[in-house]
Amino acid sequence: MAVGREDVEIIKPRTDKREYRRIVLSNSLQVLLISDPETDKCAASMNVGVGSFSDPVDLEGLAHFLEHMLFYASEKYPLEDSYSKYITEHGGSTNAFTASEMTNYYFDVNTDCFEEALDRFAQFFIKPLMSADATTREIKAVDSENQKNLLSDAWRMSQLQKHLSLESHPYHKFSTGNWDTLDVRPKAKGVDTRQELLKFYEEKYSADLMHLVVYSKESLDKIQSLVEGKFQEIRNSDRSRFQFPGQPCTSEHIQILVKSVPIKQGHKLRIVWPITPTILHYKEGPCRYLGHLIGHEGEGSLFYVLKKLGWATGLSAGESEWTSEFSFFKVLIDLTDAGQDHMQDIIGLLFKYIQLLQQSGVCKWIFDELSAVCETGFHYQDKISPINYVVDISANMQIYPPKDWLVGSSLPSDFNSAIIQKILNELSPDRVRIFWESKKFEGLTDKVEPWYGTAYSIEKVNPSTIQAWMSSAPNENLHLPAPNVFIPTDLSIKNAQEKAKFPVLLRKSSYSKLWFKPDTVFSTPKSYVKIEFNCPHANNSPETEVLADLFARLLMDYLNEYAYYAQVAGLHYGISLTESGFEVTLVGYNHKLRILLETVVNKIAKFEVKPDRFSVIKEMVIKDYQNFKFRQPYQQAMYYCSLILEDQTWPWMEQLEVLPHLNPEDLAKFVPMMLSRAFLECYIAGNIECVEAESMIQQVEDVFFKGPNPICRPLFPSQLLTNRVIKLEKGMNYCYSKEGLNPSDENSALLHYIQVHRDDFILNVKLQLFALIAKQPAFHQLRSVEQLGYITVLMQRNDSGIRGVQFIIQSTVKGPGHIDSRIEAFLKMFESKLYEMTNDEFKSNVNALIDMKLEKHKNLMEESRFYWQEILDGTLKFDRREAEVAALKKLSQPELIEFFNENVKVGATRKRTLSVRVYGNQHLADLNLQESEAVQPNTIQIDDIFSFRRSQPLYGSFKGGFGQMKL
Repeated sequence: MAVGREDVEIIKPRTDKREYRRIVLSNSLQVLLISDPETDKCAASMNVGVGSFSDPVDLEGLAHFLEHMLFYASEKYPLEDSYSKYITEHGGSTNAFTASEMTNYYFDVNTDCFEEALDRFAQFFIKPLMSADATTREIKAVDSENQKNLLSDAWRMSQLQKHLSLESHPYHKFSTGNWDTLDVRPKAKGVDTRQELLKFYEEKYSADLMHLVVYSKESLDKIQSLVEGKFQEIRNSDRSRFQFPGQPCTSEHIQILVKSVPIKQGHKLRIVWPITPTILHYKEGPCRYLGHLIGHEGEGSLFYVLKKLGWATGLSAGESEWTSEFSFFKVLIDLTDAGQDHMQDIIGLLFKYIQLLQQSGVCKWIFDELSAVCETGFHYQDKISPINYVVDISANMQIYPPKDWLVGSSLPSDFNSAIIQKILNELSPDRVRIFWESKKFEGLTDKVEPWYGTAYSIEKVNPSTIQAWMSSAPNENLHLPAPNVFIPTDLSIKNAQEKAKFPVLLRKSSYSKLWFKPDTVFSTPKSYVKIEFNCPHANNSPETEVLADLFARLLMDYLNEYAYYAQVAGLHYGISLTESGFEVTLVGYNHKLRILLETVVNKIAKFEVKPDRFSVIKEMVIKDYQNFKFRQPYQQAMYYCSLILEDQTWPWMEQLEVLPHLNPEDLAKFVPMMLSRAFLECYIAGNIECVEAESMIQQVEDVFFKGPNPICRPLFPSQLLTNRVIKLEKGMNYCYSKEGLNPSDENSALLHYIQVHRDDFILNVKLQLFALIAKQPAFHQLRSVEQLGYITVLMQRNDSGIRGVQFIIQSTVKGPGHIDSRIEAFLKMFESKLYEMTNDEFKSNVNALIDMKLEKHKNLMEESRFYWQEILDGTLKFDRREAEVAALKKLSQPELIEFFNENVKVGATRKRTLSVRVYGNQHLADLNLQESEAVQPNTIQIDDIFSFRRSQPLYGSFKGGFGQMKL
């Protein structure tokens, strides 16, 4: 029974209809129950107050390794991986993460099987089984996870900051673990890792250090009795919370300048100060206030000045990596090549801005404005998926008092200038740590960080040096931001005249098409606007596509200081490249949305090339293309697969080749040409009336298509844009092999794609059902048993309405050819499972898929993306989910087996397979061997992607094809 139910008032959003209750079980486990009768998914998250800071000396990564091991089996459910199997087969997902002072386990599942799922989950914390065999295998998964991080700059720079801290402080540790720390070193010392794992679990995992959130559609009373029945048995060892007092940075770790060599192109400055943790003052929000000002991008801000000087392309500021004992305030600046040469001036300007904040004093109006934005954001927050919601709250439960479990530190409400001033005083030259990363430091460093091998050097920077940098920095007009005109004041909900279930074609002309979907579900003062400019001249060559990319990025650049205020106020915008031109997206509070849209549209219409900004953006785009080779090998495989399948797409190498030769004049000539022929595909949804939606698009049309010299003219009928996808030949296996782009990367990757059909409800559900049933067995066999690699995925694929399924595996232990053979072996094994499946199991899987399809959209953004995808693909099946559910209800087991035998089974006469193999440096001998071997029957080696594309037939396009309305 529960020890107590404490009726603490938990602060919740005004618009939130869910019910909450806090209970404490007799074993001191604190639980938050959430009842949401409208939910389609139930979820739970257990936050355990033990993390990597608790790793024993010389067993780095043990807490993280334990997190992996709890998924395997338990005394009550001893079959290996049966927990994950149950969750997956019932429409759910499950995962966990290990942080410094907490480990969080979570899952979601369809509502009708929550009770058993919760029971299986509870066993993690009651009686898990950690067999010797599974322990050995899972160390390989942890090692594979670490392998994928080794060439990631984010992981490398994070560990370098930890490395340059007090060795005796847990912040200094390496938290992931690898084969060396969990197997080789312990064995050398006669330490049994499994025994240490069991001991760690016994000693550290205790009910009084745990916080559970349970989210269900049942009443609070029902959820309470469910929780009491299942979690009561968790042992309480009366552990007091693990404390890690002391500061990680002593005098030798501050006033330092660290130069390091990244993997990717680009230069970054991270300026870091150890500060008083603001969790101690979360209602006063000192770091939110300071981060808002130092990270501001409006006119007069530090970023505005650095951008104007051509020295920076991005800046963020705020608190990071905090505990209740220590914290850091970080400013991250992305530098241009010119900025790299002006590091001292940039640091000088940053400290001048901090000096400005000191001189201006803490401004109550700025705090009040920020507080108002936060309050509106909290009370009108979008509903998110239950699985994400429970994770956020269970982590909050460890940190905040019960009344603030939902709020966390998102509502700074108590203005206290002294506390803000205290943190501001800590951002001083005598406490600073400067981390400066650039490829320019290659060969100029003398130290190596041990876990990731990052090359670095370190020197002292005393306050007088920084003072000198401030004095010599350019004299720019730094000032505080202006009051924010974009803060919404009208949050009223408009009555939708049409109770439209699906988008309707509200307006159609030779210039545009407007799809409209009023909000009849979410009752939120927000709108979603999407305008795609279909421009045939935008991507008919590698050169035009790069120019269109530069155009979109320059627009974002020009709008930034004005539209940044809108972003702060919860009105977001974006301009980005698409396959057929570019698109404008606005999403957020509808009150001031039209003002922002008009500004964006006018910037497009009056576009001019500013040579200084052109060169900065061009430099940024070149680096982006150069950094393509540092993508994870599985991402490279996905890229090649898309390049092979999608007609009229250009390779990044060709785009990188044309980039250096482009100049402002090229772009100035290109933009009028690109816009000269256009068709606007528009979608407007949310808290907006149809008359207003129509007038918005009419206004956009007037700007571009009206007047004596219109910017745009309508498309010719022959120019309607299409999405064409390569049709692979039945009974054939295609193989594309490529050496990984980064010679230092040991990881190889395989993408094994099976192309099945063109969008069709009956075939769609057969494919989806196969993917659902096969997903977990594939993970179990290829990752848990064979340990091929940490990244092991079976997922569906949809290229503009052409459907298929793909296996993606990244590995250091085996080459792509071997992995391909293991996928075929798995499919042979799975075939027998499909035949052995009972009728009840089949029905259970069908019902799980139906439940997943009937899951309602959580928020306006999610709904809009779903409908926009239909518009983009040209399929326009707005009732897709209902139609596919109807098809599923009629599906029989023999029909699924027939589908498998015809399309997926190894050796099926209709099967179409494409294997994309990316070889890491460990497996290059395999690649050479493969190239010298005779080609198997029914197998085609693709040597040149473009010759191959030209020789293949294409599927018909949904977009611009039959079934699409004629203009």
